[in-house]
Amino acid sequence: MKRRKFIKAASLTSMGLTLGSTMVNCDESTTEIAALQKEKVIADLKGLPLVIATWHVKEATAKAMEVLQAGGNSLDAVEQGCKLEEANEKNQTVGKGGLPDRDGNVTLDASIMDKHGNCGSVVYLQNITHAVSLARKVMEDTPHVMLAGEGAKQFAISKGFQPEELLTEASKKAWEKWKIEAKYKPIINIENHDTIGMLAIDKNGDIAGACTSSGLAYKIGGRVGDSPIIGSGLFVDNEIGGCVATGLGEEVVKTVGSFLVVELMRQGKSPQQACEEAIGRIVKKPNSNYKNFQVGYIAVNKKGETGSYSIHQWFSVTKFQDGINEQIQSDYYNKT
Repeated sequence: MKRRKFIKAASLTSMGLTLGSTMVNCDESTTEIAALQKEKVIADLKGLPLVIATWHVKEATAKAMEVLQAGGNSLDAVEQGCKLEEANEKNQTVGKGGLPDRDGNVTLDASIMDKHGNCGSVVYLQNITHAVSLARKVMEDTPHVMLAGEGAKQFAISKGFQPEELLTEASKKAWEKWKIEAKYKPIINIENHDTIGMLAIDKNGDIAGACTSSGLAYKIGGRVGDSPIIGSGLFVDNEIGGCVATGLGEEVVKTVGSFLVVELMRQGKSPQQACEEAIGRIVKKPNSNYKNFQVGYIAVNKKGETGSYSIHQWFSVTKFQDGINEQIQSDYYNKT
């Protein structure tokens, strides 16, 4: 072989070996990246499923977790968890047995939101215990987001819900006692203005939320709070996280609180930081009367990190994660 041809052949052989080696290294690198990505996904799913709710509702979070552990999704979980409290007559802030308006009528508000951003709500609902389930029917079976009053009730009946009296003897007695003086003032952390709000992440990492309430006790007939207002009492973005609110609904509505918390998380804040800033928006408004009312937020992000914050002390959260169902005292703003 002539020297020129030999050098050319040797060069091509060397190039082939180099390319082959590069391709092997590339394949190994791709495999390694894929493995790392898989490990990250597995790591991100640690601590899931997860349920978090406002106030001391261990039975409700246990019910939601039971649904998740049985393979149910996050939407099923929050509905079933909230339904348990709606049927609990001892809870006078939600569902049957809720404290009535000043005319003696128990009226319910509720909302629900799924992983796709679909949502449904009912407001000023009477004689139907499971407002949260009806909100889901509005979401899934109608082209609407919200139904109110008699229309909501008739829709419930058309869907097989059974009308019943929601004013229990205990709540009636409390109302009759209130009528003696008929003073109307929200009381911080006293359950005349409470809610159950719940967020869940299932094993697939999908988030859903629900919120249900009988609203302010002895309110003016027709009053609606934040609980059924998407973006105020509840908001979920499955790419980012979710938030629910509790407390004096009028103040939550004024700042579109739950949407605000989720948007703050979108900007990179942790759930805790987002809840704290949202409370700050309320208390730092000019002429804010925050010392006389309570608002609390709970939030969760896509990683399963949680946060909670309130204006005043004694707002609590129930969290079920990693086999532990616990009540947690929230941090708060007004420490003076």
